[in-house]
Amino acid sequence: MALRVQSQYGHWVKGIDPVANAFAGTVRSDVVRGGNHRSVTFVIYKAVGATGTATITVEANDDVTPSNSTAIPFKYRACTTGDTWGALTDATTTGFATTAGSSQLYEIIVNTDELGNTGYKYLSLKSVEVVASPVLGGILIMMNQPRIAQATPATAIV
Repeated sequence: MALRVQSQYGHWVKGIDPVANAFAGTVRSDVVRGGNHRSVTFVIYKAVGATGTATITVEANDDVTPSNSTAIPFKYRACTTGDTWGALTDATTTGFATTAGSSQLYEIIVNTDELGNTGYKYLSLKSVEVVASPVLGGILIMMNQPRIAQATPATAIV
């Protein structure tokens, strides 16, 4: 069987480098161009933190600044124990709240067709701290199913 390289199917982007107190206040991931892929997956990794929580939303953006944004619906699931994932859940534009604790993963999946409803081309993940307590963490972004396959994917950040 031939080895398949993940970049044939998608493109990884650093959303927020891992850092202490990664989700303090209001933070946004890097803005990515969503239209070149069929879906975008944000992966939040909460490595260490006792009581910090946040509300997570996904925003469609008009540009990379972003100057104007609007929240869009998405799907998500959580892995809060080992490698056992919860059910895939629909989130409205109001998002969802993370739970307190360490060693958690959250997978946020966005159908890029949702961008067509906004007229915007770009996406970012927004985190608003609910319980202020430092959390060591970061965000990865996977640009899934390129609309035009390339051996070397085009940059998704601009």
